[in-house]
Amino acid sequence: MKVHYDKEVDAVYIRLGNQKSDGVVEISEGVNLDTTSENRIVGIEILNASKKMNIRTILSYELELDKESIPNTASR
Repeated sequence: MKVHYDKEVDAVYIRLGNQKSDGVVEISEGVNLDTTSENRIVGIEILNASKKMNIRTILSYELELDKESIPNTASR
């Protein structure tokens, strides 16, 4: 996962993988999901991000994983 903040346009982009985006689904005003042709989410774009969230929290985060609940996707 990679997170990029563009201060000039006030947008956050969260890249969830290396797959190419084939489409976009707007889930709310200024919040878009980039999807593949198989409807897998590969990115999240948040426009006017500083009005929708605390930018500092997205640029410094803590990850907690329950390894037992994560499906094995090695074959994909």
